[in-house]
Amino acid sequence: MPNSFKEVFDQYQWEDVKSRIAQSNSKDVQRALSKSQRDLDDFMALLSPAAKPFLEEMAQQSQQLTMQRFGKNIQMYAPLYLSNECHNICTYCGFSMDNKIRRRTLSDAEIKLEGLALRDMGFQHVLLVSGEANHTVNTAYFLNAIQQLGKLFPQVSIEVQPLEREDYLALHRANVNAVLVYQETYHQEVYKNYHPKGKKSNFHYRLDTPDRIGQAGMHKIGLGVLLGLEDWRVDSFFNALHIDYLQRRYWKTKYAVSFPRLRPAEGVEGPNFIMDDADLLQLICAYRLWNPDLEISLSTREHEIFRNHLIPLGITSMSAGSKTNPGGYVVEPSSLEQFEISDDRPVEMVVEQIRKMGYQPVWKDWQPEFTGI
Repeated sequence: MPNSFKEVFDQYQWEDVKSRIAQSNSKDVQRALSKSQRDLDDFMALLSPAAKPFLEEMAQQSQQLTMQRFGKNIQMYAPLYLSNECHNICTYCGFSMDNKIRRRTLSDAEIKLEGLALRDMGFQHVLLVSGEANHTVNTAYFLNAIQQLGKLFPQVSIEVQPLEREDYLALHRANVNAVLVYQETYHQEVYKNYHPKGKKSNFHYRLDTPDRIGQAGMHKIGLGVLLGLEDWRVDSFFNALHIDYLQRRYWKTKYAVSFPRLRPAEGVEGPNFIMDDADLLQLICAYRLWNPDLEISLSTREHEIFRNHLIPLGITSMSAGSKTNPGGYVVEPSSLEQFEISDDRPVEMVVEQIRKMGYQPVWKDWQPEFTGI
């Protein structure tokens, strides 16, 4: 067994993977669809252009597998942005250090106000998000925020800067449920172009982050790539390769995947690679067919009609009513968003739609007492 994902990653070359995906044909896709258990070669075929004519069959199988594993349940969560301070320059992010915006980090009282607003909407699972500013928004700050919010929410997850193993151990002891960390792109040769300054420019440090989370025994790890930076098919293969390695090494941990498509943001240009709705549907189905146990999340980055259609086709969790700015729910609704959301429906409308389609919104599905932690 490899000691780190880097050992696996170094066995693959971007252009080779791209070529293999392009060379997949209809027979490869049909073979993958006929199997009851699929490997990464099958995943490669299912996300290839050759799989496009098979999208309806992929969607039907994806729906069946999701029903078998997860039933008609959609987990509900909401992001709570703690800070837009950031020490990185990222060419695609509204919080980038070179953007001349007013920075804000929530105080204890403001964190509680935001939390109370989300609890009043019905949420019991909150995802804490922040920019990457290690001197001010660090592990001590996160632990303090978790202490404030742990009294309001039985389920707290985080999406913050990569941390050390000891930090993740402390967060685990504080009953953090899941850690989400995105490589953004696995294209190492161009990674620096998107991250010219800051700790985030260290490709391998970020690549090793899920290993550190796994070593800390975290309940769940969420991965993803920023769809629109580079070829989504190649990036998604590497993301699946990463998940495959993690599942083999940290087998007690659950895994989730998200699909952040580039959205308009302050000071940010459009995507380099266009991914349309049919492409994203194909990708979601490919993930489900490859990995029936994988939790699949869809955020308010996507428009409401598309989100409605995807409810039965593989999705297991959704956000609703999201704000992507610190204090966005009640403290300072007009502060700068990290990116524009697309589905701006109130929470109750999203919940009503889920129920209308015969599905059950699940507000809480995990609690420390149930795991013996």
